[in-house]
Amino acid sequence: MFKKNILTLGIASQLLLGQSLYAEAKTYQVTGPIIELTDKMIVVQKGDDRWELERDENTKVKGELKVGQKVTIHYRMTATTIESKPSTSESKR
Repeated sequence: MFKKNILTLGIASQLLLGQSLYAEAKTYQVTGPIIELTDKMIVVQKGDDRWELERDENTKVKGELKVGQKVTIHYRMTATTIESKPSTSESKR
């Protein structure tokens, strides 16, 4: 019973402090001029690299976007598919 109360107290304090019980993915950024722009994606040029990022109705935009304009995009990497393959020791069985 004591352990259950401590756990409940810990969860409640996390929620009151506004801290997530789960860690969020690291945030990254890329800066460069917009070379393509649609409602579903934005493409920026960073040096010799072309960065194509998906966007949707939840993407927050500050200011007006137009081709040629320099922007900084903040993003997180999100897995869309994960395929598990047997290790070499498992496949030899």
